[in-house]
Amino acid sequence: MKTTGDKILDKTLDKIGGKGLFVKELDRALLEEKVDITVHSFKDMPMDIDDRLPIVAVSKREDPRDVLVLPKGVDEIDFGKPIGCSSLRRKIQIEKIYPGCTVEPIRGNVLTRIEKLDRGEYSAIALAYAGLKRLGLEDRIWRVFSTDEIVPAACQGVVAVQARKGFDISFLANFHDNDSWDVSVAERSFIKALNGGCSSPSAAFGVIQDNQIILTGFYVDKNNRIFKMTKAGDRNQGEALGYNLAVEMLKGMGIYG
Repeated sequence: MKTTGDKILDKTLDKIGGKGLFVKELDRALLEEKVDITVHSFKDMPMDIDDRLPIVAVSKREDPRDVLVLPKGVDEIDFGKPIGCSSLRRKIQIEKIYPGCTVEPIRGNVLTRIEKLDRGEYSAIALAYAGLKRLGLEDRIWRVFSTDEIVPAACQGVVAVQARKGFDISFLANFHDNDSWDVSVAERSFIKALNGGCSSPSAAFGVIQDNQIILTGFYVDKNNRIFKMTKAGDRNQGEALGYNLAVEMLKGMGIYG
């Protein structure tokens, strides 16, 4: 099924309605019982989800990091051309790593973006490691950014399954990963508390250590000030952890309290 987000490729998502454009048609198909489950990249799902269509399972997290891909046969960035990037979150962090570079929007699926790159339209493109790995294109990766260099999008690398409330999902028991779920809850809670989404340069990345989640939040305010903060909390209290980290960050920005 093609969604509105797949079809409109000449504008960035924040200009046409945000992440909800990738789920609208699929939600309708679920509600009309045309399909029993839908499968999404969890990072592309809006923060507010229809109560009738809960997330019922999530995959084990693939590599969450962001990467740069160069044109085929090229081994150095030509800064005379723009870096293609569809995410404001990535753009801001890339510009910090490569001062003076030009970053311009690029839309389309991974293969379409790589075709544009290889045609010479861009010097490089920024993508999620997970998407390239799932397509068997890891050999195209030129640079892998650490999660400290570029804080990943909330739930990057996690696949989410959605179904109608009450639908028998016992067949997903061996697919569902509790670690991914606990971390995803914390990351999404942080973004939601900041009222973040596609147009807001925000990010969250959590890892589980012992029985805790170590959660890092990233946010850029309207004055282009970058805020980054890390907080630890009980893995079973991820929603509260994400919310509290957002509140602390907003206080630091002088916006809250």
